[in-house]
Amino acid sequence: MVNNPETHQVVVSGAGDIQIDVLVNKLKTRFGVEAELDTPRVAYREKIRKKVRKQGRHKKQTGGSGQFGDVHIVFEPQDESEEMIFAEEVFGGSVPKNFFPAVEKGLREACVHGVLAGYPVVFLKATLVDGSYHPVDSSEIAFKTAAQLAYKAALPEASPVLLEPIGELKVTIPDSYMGDIIGDLNKRRGRVMGMTPTGDGDQVVEAEVPMAEMMTYAIDLRSMSQSRGSFTFHFVRYEECPPMAQEKAIAEAKALAEAE
Repeated sequence: MVNNPETHQVVVSGAGDIQIDVLVNKLKTRFGVEAELDTPRVAYREKIRKKVRKQGRHKKQTGGSGQFGDVHIVFEPQDESEEMIFAEEVFGGSVPKNFFPAVEKGLREACVHGVLAGYPVVFLKATLVDGSYHPVDSSEIAFKTAAQLAYKAALPEASPVLLEPIGELKVTIPDSYMGDIIGDLNKRRGRVMGMTPTGDGDQVVEAEVPMAEMMTYAIDLRSMSQSRGSFTFHFVRYEECPPMAQEKAIAEAKALAEAE
């Protein structure tokens, strides 16, 4: 069992549904814990594909001193790092340097949730290019809030897209089941990368498959190969989601958010 902090699920792994059932029964008999099984959630990511400049302005007047922060930020895609890259190109002191860290902090906090389905935003560059301040009312919290307002305004217009995790799959099966295995991988949006005979009547099929399509693979492979197949699967990278898969993932995320 592994607690996944990103999806907020406890993931139970096993060689098949029978082993999972045994684990669930042990939880109940030994610890009195009732377990409700569900399909593991997929840890998607989001990114933008277009450059957008937006203003974020936070102004609030209360009884005493108010709050004022005003920023102009350029958001654009980048390929260097999954972590957000923050830069500043402010001229003439329109935003004092002591507020730059607050702007960056506001953006980093905002990047935890994307605009499509609430997944973390990656491969993003944000450049502070302009703004204004008030000598009395400006504060770090005001500029942090202004940066987050710019983020919320910009990302929906920056051609956002969902990224899905892709894994490398290696399946070892007897030659006679090759057709069924390849056909099944095609249904799972898999890309077959190669096939290698083992010399004893088996074949090792190597493919790249979206993780979202692999949740029931252990059970399905056992059925397709009459329990004679085995596989390994591990994450390799993120790729842009096809439109149909993206719509499905976004709908599931929204339904989950409403349920919570």
